[in-house]
Amino acid sequence: MMKINFLIFFFISVLINVQAQPFAVGHLQQSFTDTGRANRSIPCEIYYPALASGNNTPMASGKFPVIVFGHGFVMAWSAYDIYWKKMVPRGYIMVFPTTESSFTPSHINFGKDMAYLTSAMKAEGNNASSFFFGVVDSTSAVMGHSMGGGCAFLAMQQDSTIDAMASFAAAVTNPSSVTAAASIRKPALVFSGANDCVAPPADHQIPMYNALASSCKTLISITGGNHCQFASTNVNCSFGQGTCTPQATISATTQQNIMFDGLNSWLDFYLKKACAAADTFQNMITSSNGIVTQQNCFLNCNTDPGPGVDTTTVSSFAIFPNPSGNTMHVKASNAMKDKMYIIYGINGNKIKTGKLSGELTVINVGELSEGVYVLRLENGEKKIFVKGK
Repeated sequence: MMKINFLIFFFISVLINVQAQPFAVGHLQQSFTDTGRANRSIPCEIYYPALASGNNTPMASGKFPVIVFGHGFVMAWSAYDIYWKKMVPRGYIMVFPTTESSFTPSHINFGKDMAYLTSAMKAEGNNASSFFFGVVDSTSAVMGHSMGGGCAFLAMQQDSTIDAMASFAAAVTNPSSVTAAASIRKPALVFSGANDCVAPPADHQIPMYNALASSCKTLISITGGNHCQFASTNVNCSFGQGTCTPQATISATTQQNIMFDGLNSWLDFYLKKACAAADTFQNMITSSNGIVTQQNCFLNCNTDPGPGVDTTTVSSFAIFPNPSGNTMHVKASNAMKDKMYIIYGINGNKIKTGKLSGELTVINVGELSEGVYVLRLENGEKKIFVKGK
């Protein structure tokens, strides 16, 4: 029994990755027009879950949250390929505005661009003539690095409907991102590199984090990490970083792996409503070496579900016994009678289908091998169960 219980715990985190199918990465260029700002043009590079990798390849089917990412000072969007290569295959649409890339950028305009794009992409999802028709989910986030990280605070100040924000070595902006933080109540995840000499945490990320009015905010400081290793190698960033100390004492790969360990589960919780991701995130920030954290909350679907997470949906059906033997019982509301269920293997393969018979359904699972499975109901709810002896 101890072995089975360990499997349940272990595969909770695995399930998060299984549910996010390994999509191919499609890419297109699109320009948006903000009529509210004198028809301001906002050209973008967009990366999306696709049926095949490449430019203008067909979208994959499904509903995908939108993440708008702001670049650093005089840094091109292409310096952030580490993000789209990680996030898009997990089922996210990533939008990179290419505005404000000069040596005299307008921070407020960049923040407004980022905010505008979250709503513009949702509108694309409802536009029958759009490439993105029918595939844009209702949730969105803004993220950014350095200048773009500070501008993510400005974007959140502009649009309170954005669900969450994350920043990486964020730099204080003009107007002040610290001042903007005081009006932000949505979930926020702030990353810093302890050895960042370009935007030192004590002068930049920590004041922004402290000012946030969010009821759930987390600061992750990566020991030995620096400013530029939150992006791919970039000449402009490296030049500025080379003029100051301290330098990084860990590799870019190590820094980025730590970052994504936290970012992936945090986004899955807030944008995909994946409850198991809350435990994965909390385990990471409390047990991982190489980080120092601050947090004013504890991610948990029962006590802090986050925006859009419906706890009644999360707990609206039960499986018992779990682990099961040759039969498994599903308790659900009578309204679910005649609704379909599907059993998947942990690798995502469909194994068995059937219909619920009412409040209590007995499912024969005797033909299944011992192991971990997922039961998915017609309304999209999922639970892990273990087939034992």
